[in-house]
Amino acid sequence: MTAATSDSAVSRYGTGEIPVNKLPRNWRKAGIVTAFSAIPVTLLVVFTYLPFASMVGYSFFKMKYIGARRWVGFQNYVDVFSRPDTLSSLKLSLYYMVGAILQVLLALYLSSVLAFKVRGGNAFKAIYFFPYLINGIAVGFIFKFFYTRGFVFDTVLQWCGFQLDQLPYWLRDQAVNNWSLVGSSVWRNLGQAVILFIGSIMSIDSSLYEAAEIDGANKFQQFRHIILPGIRTILVLNVILSITGSLTAFEGPFVITTGANGTATIFVLMDRLAHINQKVGLASAMAIVLLVIILIVALLQQLFFKYVFRGADDGTEAARKRARKIERQRRKMTKKAAPIFRNGPSHNPASSAVGNPLNNLPNQGEKTVA
Repeated sequence: MTAATSDSAVSRYGTGEIPVNKLPRNWRKAGIVTAFSAIPVTLLVVFTYLPFASMVGYSFFKMKYIGARRWVGFQNYVDVFSRPDTLSSLKLSLYYMVGAILQVLLALYLSSVLAFKVRGGNAFKAIYFFPYLINGIAVGFIFKFFYTRGFVFDTVLQWCGFQLDQLPYWLRDQAVNNWSLVGSSVWRNLGQAVILFIGSIMSIDSSLYEAAEIDGANKFQQFRHIILPGIRTILVLNVILSITGSLTAFEGPFVITTGANGTATIFVLMDRLAHINQKVGLASAMAIVLLVIILIVALLQQLFFKYVFRGADDGTEAARKRARKIERQRRKMTKKAAPIFRNGPSHNPASSAVGNPLNNLPNQGEKTVA
């Protein structure tokens, strides 16, 4: 083809309506990407999405693992909010939510100390993080003997001057047994939150602290105006992980108390209904309700932190959004004005100087003067 052919094509389609010149597709690269993605996507669909779809279908039936099914519609969902045992298991999640909030606050305090130069800081980091590496079943057995009458915890309290007959049964007394299980959960998961907070605090520029000290800011003011805005992403992540973990507590109550004496969380109750009582439909409905509750709680947390940190942005995020918007507009205009031939002439130079829409876009590197 010649330049005359290109000029005729330009005159035919117009300057702003030239079709995009697509490069030849790299089929070898596409095949490699597809081959490597096929196995994990297949595993995800087979072992996650298909069982979830089956569980949604089971929630509308009264059924056992073996035997006939009977369609009951939304009756299982009505039973979730009307049965006393399911309501009590949902209420137990409030204990673990309170423990999750205390866990985040304690982790935030410890990480604010350990993120800076402290004598023996590495040893304390290892001590806090070590329980998170222990298997949850093992942690359950540890605390089962720890809270048993006359064992470790009672012995330590007797050394402090308490009498054994004055102490409650930590796993039997319903006034304290759920708080005992919450304490074991906080002990195990505290290290993860501490390590995440320490990493995010250490990524903050140290010159900000120096400037704040010159301006006369104390440690609390530095924490409020430098650390909190700088770690807000990790703070939101930690809160979401802690709250969702509190709603799905299973290993501790199952191993330590087997759900007895009013300690059956919603996961323990689901296991009992599905595998012992063979009420598969009701257990599936409980799982769907729990998923909806987790999604709602996560959304409320996002809205809460968005409101709390509404004034923490110094203009950087807004500038990034404007830059991304300008870049999208530039790419859109570039596709419209793309030449037909990669190395050939695109169109008349005179028309490009006059009617090129890219000339109307601001340069991304230019700074806007307020």
